[in-house]
Amino acid sequence: MSGFKDHFSSHAAAYAAYRPAYPPQLAAWVASIVPTRGLALDVGAGSGQLSVLLAEHFDQVVAADPSLRQIESGVRHPKIDFRIATAEKCDLPDASVDLLTAAQAAHWFELPLFYAEARRLLKPGGAIVLICYAGMENRSPIEPLIDAFRLETLKQYWPTERQLVEDGYRNIHLPFEPVAAPQFFIEVEWSLPAMIGYLDTWSAIRAMERDHGRGRFESFLAELTKTWGDPHITRRIGWPLAIVAGRN
Repeated sequence: MSGFKDHFSSHAAAYAAYRPAYPPQLAAWVASIVPTRGLALDVGAGSGQLSVLLAEHFDQVVAADPSLRQIESGVRHPKIDFRIATAEKCDLPDASVDLLTAAQAAHWFELPLFYAEARRLLKPGGAIVLICYAGMENRSPIEPLIDAFRLETLKQYWPTERQLVEDGYRNIHLPFEPVAAPQFFIEVEWSLPAMIGYLDTWSAIRAMERDHGRGRFESFLAELTKTWGDPHITRRIGWPLAIVAGRN
């Protein structure tokens, strides 16, 4: 699969275990903007964090990802068909898709090719929705500490495509009729081990490890542990979602 930059297969199981879940209200909203709910295609689906929510609203969901390990880590559901495929080339018929989604994934795509494939796949009136999240809401000393690590310590290790996420997809311009989205948030109640598990899924951590091993990350985790306090205490963590949507 030419052009596929695989940042996540090596930690696919951790990705499935620790990436936060999207709010059910998000899936309800995306379902509400399409005239029919036969087939939803979730590209760059990973292990299906969004796909499983879409299955509550659509007759069928195709969860496509180019990583075999991500697909193998997906939670099986009778309405979800996991397939190995890129966002730029998915083996579905023309005008067969009611909804096309990409959650925390579109910044990795070859966007012009993806848009052309979206145009081919979407039914008239079908919708495309791109979703991402970056920084957490500042609710305690934890979030600024993590922000500094993400934006300063890891700055040189993030792939260049990641800047689209940090910009909230403001520089992604869909060649479709715009659809305004309400504000949604991911909300979790996490202990310290859950937070560490999530941080360890970041692609920049893998890049830093290749240059310096685990030392810098372990030093940061020691600081995070001290700031967190009792590791069994749960903290409410929130991420605002950035959404770019359009209609065919």
